[in-house]
Amino acid sequence: MLKSLQIKDYALIENIEVSFAGGLNIITGETGAGKSILIDAMGLLLGERASIEVVRKGADKSIVEGIFDIRGNKKVKTLLSKNDIDLYDELIIRREVSLKGTNRCFLNDTPVTLNIIKEVGDLLVDLHGQHEHQSLLKAETHIDFLDEFAQLEKELEDYKTRYLKLQDIHKELKELREKENILKEKKDLFAFQIKEIDTVSPQVNEDEILENELRILENSEKVLTLTNQIYEAVYEDENSVLDRITSVKNILYELEKIDKSLSEKVNEAESVIAILNDLALFIRGYKDNVDIDQEKVEEIRQRIGVIHLLKKKYGGSITAIIEHREKIGRELELAENFSEKISGLQKQIDDLKINCGEAAKKLSQVRKSAAKKVKKDVEEALKTLGISDSIFDVRIENEKVGTSDNNFIVVDKQKYKFDEKGIDRVEFFISTNVGEDPKPLVKVASGGEVSRIMLALKSSLAKSDKLPILIFDEIDTGVSGRIAQKVGQTLKLLASLHQIIAITHLPQIAGLSSNHFAVEKHKQGDRVVSSIKLLNDDERVREVAKLMSGEKLTETALESARELMNIK
Repeated sequence: MLKSLQIKDYALIENIEVSFAGGLNIITGETGAGKSILIDAMGLLLGERASIEVVRKGADKSIVEGIFDIRGNKKVKTLLSKNDIDLYDELIIRREVSLKGTNRCFLNDTPVTLNIIKEVGDLLVDLHGQHEHQSLLKAETHIDFLDEFAQLEKELEDYKTRYLKLQDIHKELKELREKENILKEKKDLFAFQIKEIDTVSPQVNEDEILENELRILENSEKVLTLTNQIYEAVYEDENSVLDRITSVKNILYELEKIDKSLSEKVNEAESVIAILNDLALFIRGYKDNVDIDQEKVEEIRQRIGVIHLLKKKYGGSITAIIEHREKIGRELELAENFSEKISGLQKQIDDLKINCGEAAKKLSQVRKSAAKKVKKDVEEALKTLGISDSIFDVRIENEKVGTSDNNFIVVDKQKYKFDEKGIDRVEFFISTNVGEDPKPLVKVASGGEVSRIMLALKSSLAKSDKLPILIFDEIDTGVSGRIAQKVGQTLKLLASLHQIIAITHLPQIAGLSSNHFAVEKHKQGDRVVSSIKLLNDDERVREVAKLMSGEKLTETALESARELMNIK
């Protein structure tokens, strides 16, 4: 349930806060007073895209905040938990739209993306704007109404997963066939490059290793001289460093006999001697391995040269050469095995067409079953709404493909056209007069009938208890008198199952409210602002009377309003 709505600096609204209750919440007001601005702000709160044009003149940003009671709403709580948002019995949704173009979204004061706001909104509210009933006049939307009634979310998700996989493999096959001629033309080039690279077969970091080895070999005489000098100075000379440190250690040893505090220094001297011995052994082994070999120098230079040429041709590094070799190797293998690869993809496509068809068949079966229920529910609702002799049909058709068409899925060994929603085309047909055959709704329904058909559909959908809040912006378009009373009664009945918020201009509907709000527009300085007020019983009577007779109220109008509202 929506508990409260706060709107600040949005269009004509400076700052309003309104608290809603359960049941039928009615909003009335003169044309242009700002009723629909409330609905637009609600749409923003539920994830519709924002424009800086909504920011009130003189303000830096617009803020819309709603507090919802989500106790018992498992789907919303699961979504919040999944996105690491703190869970409470109440959910605070806030949108901020700045003149700077920034659009900030919050759930329980946690910053979130617009997509998450929209996901939450889709689980909380069904917002039926003034334009939405026109969607009934587009046959392509009828399948969505039916699927919503049938609660096909899981089946649709299963089908869509298979459908997208089939589309991916189709795309891969198409790209492969487009690639075939190109690869055939490059086949010889790839074979030559592979042979050229494999002949050299460079190894990772080989160039760095070779250059280091070459540097040593090119300076081998100098290296030998220097290592000899080190070895002689440390170990071999008569007055070598090792001999002198050994003498120092012996002197320290004699001193330690006199002063025991010097024992640590004796140990340090022994450590130095051990280090020098290690150094001498290493240098001796190193210089013994120094090889003055001009032949090897030339061999390494040639190797570095051929590697350099490959680097220059294939990317500038040995890593790039190896990656290029792997890539063209795959391309060459593909070019040599095109028929096998294409056959493999075609086999996957054939299997997926059957797999996709199984999911599409399940969708069709559930839709056909749901269509019967929708027909019954809508016809009953239309009787209540004053179209007593109506026939409402939900027609589901499929189309088989010809032998030359390759774009199909298989259902019960038959080939059918398909799209992201399955193999079905759904269209609503209606007859509102006795003796007339049902005709396509998009061609025969009047404006008032469309509004009532939409309300009948919403009534049927609402029984599934899918959404806790239903918002209607002038669902009563095109109706009046006795029919308006029936529309109001239908809304009242819906309000026993859901919280209803409805904008209306009809007294027959406003008179049935559980809570009645009036939107007014008035001057504030040199500006026009909109405000909203919860009416008490007397004010409700006056507002309904104004809807009946205009601004000039008479006792007769007030009495008629009381009678309409069943107030004595």
